[in-house]
Amino acid sequence: MDIINDPKEIQELTSRLKCSGKIISLVPTMGYFHAGHLSLMKWARENSDIVFVSLFVNPTQFGPKEDYNSYPRDFERDTKMAQEVGVDYIFAPEKDVIYEPDHGTWVSVPKLAQYLCGKSRPGHFQGVCTIVLKLFNLVNPHLAIFGKKDYQQFVIIKKMVKDLNVPVKIIGRPIVREIDGLAMSSRNSYLTQDERKQAANIYLGLKKACEWTKNGVRDSETIISKLSECYMEHIPSGEIDYIEIVDPTDLTPVKTIDKEAILAVAIYLGKARLIDNILLEVK
Repeated sequence: MDIINDPKEIQELTSRLKCSGKIISLVPTMGYFHAGHLSLMKWARENSDIVFVSLFVNPTQFGPKEDYNSYPRDFERDTKMAQEVGVDYIFAPEKDVIYEPDHGTWVSVPKLAQYLCGKSRPGHFQGVCTIVLKLFNLVNPHLAIFGKKDYQQFVIIKKMVKDLNVPVKIIGRPIVREIDGLAMSSRNSYLTQDERKQAANIYLGLKKACEWTKNGVRDSETIISKLSECYMEHIPSGEIDYIEIVDPTDLTPVKTIDKEAILAVAIYLGKARLIDNILLEVK
């Protein structure tokens, strides 16, 4: 496995690889890998010839009071984990070569970014779209693999690629969870022992909502209210950012569940802001 820091070098390399007929995949990450990241890398390994992983904590997707400086980082650990699952190249650029001092171009999908996390994190998805498009231009992959824990991000990236005719196929992979159901996240490392126990109830609440839906509850407001009460009882240290039920394609709020819908939540717990989601199905 090779580590590349220079954007020009990676562009030249991927151009040669493409010309030789290799299928290239990219797994964009901010590092501090866990089993969720590794599942994306393993899928890429099985479905392409060359696997690139980008490792870059992107400053433009963090708000002024968010955790950019404290975001967990362990480059040596990450590179070892990536090598063990068969990654070919890690692209780990410095901030200054990605965003030069006169950088002034931004990419956004404002209609989709107005919902869910976009409400409490203004500018976040502009930062996400900009860095992802830059990575696509640098690596020029055939496939890009994203986890669906951040479902809104997945939908936004797919829309950006479609609208801008970017020749990359976006692959969404299932959420990887701990044994007790907590969605794996680099930010789980912020949790105290007690907070970690409470955090498992995020997914348990989502599963209850699925049961309510299957048992005939179709009114979104009712489900959101019941889930809010559940979280206040079982995650007493938490603060709900949002609980919303939205259309899986355009993220618009759903009032009555008469087909598939996404139930998405965000909860502040200690130093962490945890997100999760689940598909609600009408059967």
